[in-house]
Amino acid sequence: QVQLVESGGGSVQAGGSLRLSCTTSGYTDSRYRIGWFRQCPGEEREGVAGITNDGFTTYADDVKDRFTISQDKAKSTVYLHMNSLKPEDTAMYYCAADIGAPRVPGAHVIAYYYNYWGQGTQVTVSS
Repeated sequence: QVQLVESGGGSVQAGGSLRLSCTTSGYTDSRYRIGWFRQCPGEEREGVAGITNDGFTTYADDVKDRFTISQDKAKSTVYLHMNSLKPEDTAMYYCAADIGAPRVPGAHVIAYYYNYWGQGTQVTVSS
């Protein structure tokens, strides 16, 4: 059973930093893509950053100069390092896994292809 558990959310002031963690378990396929998504109440979910098993990454335009996605395979954990946080980054952040042979080349944050999701961790940025 595939599981993803997010942690690291919290409340910070604008300009601050947080590191989110996504610890995964329950799969052995070495081919995977892990993505971070965020969603505000009443709004659509949006992709933030993605990483492949071989380290390729992708970012949404509004975070690519501030956020960094990385992974520690020994810990089965993917991180989202968030710097220079803005109030508009406030959202519930979810990690998701797309496991097996890739259906989309490279890293991506196309939610349709992610079939396993965590419960989310809240990030609140105050001005």
